[in-house]
Amino acid sequence: MPRAVLKWLGGQAGLLWSSRFHVGDEESQGFTHRDELGRCYGLDNQETVQACTSSPDSGDGLQLGSSDRRSPAGPYPKITTWEAGWNVTNAIQGIFVLGLPYALLQSGYLGFLLLVLAAVICSYTGKILIACLYEEDEDGRPVRVRDSYEDIANACCRHLCPKFGGKVVNLAQVVELLMTCILYLVVSSSLMCHSFTFITLSPSAWTLVTFLSLVPCMLIRDLRMVSRLSLLCSLAQFLITFIIIVFCLQQAHRWSWRKMVLWVDFEKFLVSIGVIIFSYTSQIFLPTLEGSMEDRCDFSDMMTWTHALACIFKTIFAVLAFLTWGEDTKEVITDNLPTGLRLVVNLCLLAKALLSYPLPFYAATEVLQTSFLKLRPSGTTPERGTLVLRGSLLLLTFLMATYVPHFSLLMGLTGSVTGAAMTFLLPSLFHLQLKWSTLSSRMKALDVLILVLGSLCSLSGVICSIKGTIEAFGN
Repeated sequence: MPRAVLKWLGGQAGLLWSSRFHVGDEESQGFTHRDELGRCYGLDNQETVQACTSSPDSGDGLQLGSSDRRSPAGPYPKITTWEAGWNVTNAIQGIFVLGLPYALLQSGYLGFLLLVLAAVICSYTGKILIACLYEEDEDGRPVRVRDSYEDIANACCRHLCPKFGGKVVNLAQVVELLMTCILYLVVSSSLMCHSFTFITLSPSAWTLVTFLSLVPCMLIRDLRMVSRLSLLCSLAQFLITFIIIVFCLQQAHRWSWRKMVLWVDFEKFLVSIGVIIFSYTSQIFLPTLEGSMEDRCDFSDMMTWTHALACIFKTIFAVLAFLTWGEDTKEVITDNLPTGLRLVVNLCLLAKALLSYPLPFYAATEVLQTSFLKLRPSGTTPERGTLVLRGSLLLLTFLMATYVPHFSLLMGLTGSVTGAAMTFLLPSLFHLQLKWSTLSSRMKALDVLILVLGSLCSLSGVICSIKGTIEAFGN
């Protein structure tokens, strides 16, 4: 039986590899490689709009089309529904899951509700975001007339300022991608500090070591190899998470539900909301992902089961870890492991974090170059302006990671600012504006409710996260 399972896993891995299925950064560019970045951020203006055939109504009232399988193969390889599901799963089950037990410590029993509610809302907003890519033709069939998040934003602001919406979305993407890079630096430095305890260096010195190891990112020309390596890193991360769960199960005799509290500190609870939201963010790359699917009518179902599985897994992982360590739960849960096991796990996670950093870093520089600075690298070597931009961004992430080395605060701040905006606020707002005449009263009310809740959570979370960050900076 084990041989059969291993053989099947090997066959699936080979299939993914042969189909050029790339996996990357889990919070931003889940599957994106160089050409797809260009398409996602509007670098390829020659791409034709594909018409889609109508599909049966889905359970939430959305109607998405499927691509024409008989159309000529384009420059971008199509992926199956299972591959698309893997990309979304990789995006919302990444390394930042390690911060969920600490978020549960801060939020108590309300954390269970947050984990479920965030999964349901993120799944729904992902679906309505994709619905905004489509308009009905004269025959009532949905046609894909937009290709990216930026296109949707520009369509909503076309009467005020045609390019304003796209600029706001691109700016939010840059902030989220850079915050993801900062979080990778913070995680990497923490892993080094707690793994190599026999080397006497301060946390700031370990951050500097991590920064120096990432300097070659300035010279990146193509992320295909990094994407392939990230697939292996993602598989390793799932294995490490499984090891942590097994260790927690072995400590079942220490568990006590008394460690879970009902009443929590309100400010810490609001920060936990941002942490949990950020762990579910995947909306940035969903338009490109849906456009790459062989059968787009499966997108809605794929979002449902991926988020349901993510919710179950995250809840189990966070609860087991919290019951094992209780009030001693650290911001990065691997810091709670015994010394020997912690060294092995941390080294694997360190490799994953360092290899995942280039993807959001590269994507952020691409957005800044093409959308704001209008820089276009020529040839095979980055131009001077590109190198200056990359060097500045790399230095910025280093300074932020050095002066605010608090994983949960940074993750909560990112989730409250860009996570809530890109995941809750903008999809609901765009859906209301573009689909108002076709929406039922129930869906209008649901969109407005998400918009209000997202605004309140975002504003309060930002205030509390900034307050905590200032206090941490002072200390």
